[in-house]
Amino acid sequence: MAPPLSPRLDSTANDDIAVEDGSHQSHEGIDFASLPSRRRAVLIVIAAFTLTLTACGLNFAFGVYQELYEHLDGPFANASPAQIDLIGTLGVSLMTIGAPYGSAWTKSYSPRTITLAGASIFASANLLASFGTALWHFILAQGFLLGCGTCLAYIPAVTVAPGWFQERRGLAMGIVLSGTGVGGTLWAPALRALNASIGFRNTLRFSAALSFILIAVSGWVMKWHPDMEARNRTETATGRSRIRPPLANWRVVRSRMFAAQAFGAAFQAAAYYVPVYFISTYARSLGFTATAGANFIAMSNATSAGGKIVVGYVADRYGRLNLLLVCTLLSAVATLALWLPSTSTSMHVGRSLFVAYVVLYSVTAGAYVSLFPTVLVELFGVQHFSSVNGLLYMIRGFATLIGTPSTGALIRNHGMENMQAKIAFRNPSLVVGCLLMSAAVGCTWLRVEAMRLPGHRWIK
Repeated sequence: MAPPLSPRLDSTANDDIAVEDGSHQSHEGIDFASLPSRRRAVLIVIAAFTLTLTACGLNFAFGVYQELYEHLDGPFANASPAQIDLIGTLGVSLMTIGAPYGSAWTKSYSPRTITLAGASIFASANLLASFGTALWHFILAQGFLLGCGTCLAYIPAVTVAPGWFQERRGLAMGIVLSGTGVGGTLWAPALRALNASIGFRNTLRFSAALSFILIAVSGWVMKWHPDMEARNRTETATGRSRIRPPLANWRVVRSRMFAAQAFGAAFQAAAYYVPVYFISTYARSLGFTATAGANFIAMSNATSAGGKIVVGYVADRYGRLNLLLVCTLLSAVATLALWLPSTSTSMHVGRSLFVAYVVLYSVTAGAYVSLFPTVLVELFGVQHFSSVNGLLYMIRGFATLIGTPSTGALIRNHGMENMQAKIAFRNPSLVVGCLLMSAAVGCTWLRVEAMRLPGHRWIK
């Protein structure tokens, strides 16, 4: 393996693209700390937040559909939980598997153009799913197509926003990615109520119309920071294909730093969505009502949203890598110490453990998602961010596609009205805990490698 790559090997790694400090200037001599730039940065954060709230929030609320589809006949007759889970898994995995293309197209065709395309695909996916008559229709529309649309809304949000901040990058991205939690908080009870009142097909049509408006309007605001825009124009002028994503720098990919980041990211992604998608189903196995199950999803997303902002702020003060490691380790401990025991204890104790787990897991596991892009900028530099970001998100997407349905397949249907149904989640909770513990090992490795970089300390 090559030695760790310093983000300072290229002089462009130290481009000042922050808007917080009035002393920071661009290479063209423009003061990007001026009021218009500050206002633009705030608008970018609001727009990116809305994109994650809408596209990712609907994906994160799929647990409502998971629980509903498991109890419906028609297209879902005789379908196992793992087969239904494939719908949601495709949505979140393709959201990141397509990241290299999403990043490249965002640079070549502008964030606005790509986000508007995402809005059209996302809305079409929900609309087509509303007419589905077989399970594969939903897998194709609400899974595959929705994932593609989510990718073209999510990737511009997480690729463009970091470039407008430096000192407060952790807080900014915490706010942006808290949209996934806020969106899930709003969407979960709303979808549950709409499904009960107008049916899930009309709910999908309503989601199509509203999501198109929110994503399209937000996309209209998205814009690269002037420094990044100039660099993108330079790359495009070299004759690079506008369709095919650029290859990541081979020296970066061969570094131990990249290997450590990829190792932790893959294991974390393989585990992350299993609790998110099966919260409502597991709550039913503990004797909670369907409404309470949807409320658990909302609570999970709400605590995740707040956690991302708080952890982002703390990470800016005490080190983003430090918080990435701590949060990953805590999410693993919470799974093994709370969720796993809740599957084999009394119903009363199991409920208490589960509530505690939902809160702790949502805060810690969700924080990984918000810290992930900020750590990439810190370790690999601005000049490598887009290509490394796309490649690592793709790795996370494939890990999600493998880990989530595989773990879900361990769930055996014991009859959701049976008070012993919670036992079906014993093996999945153990697998999730082990995967997250492996991710914590990867984060520890990454933290050790980062210490070899100039200027890196344990405490910022």
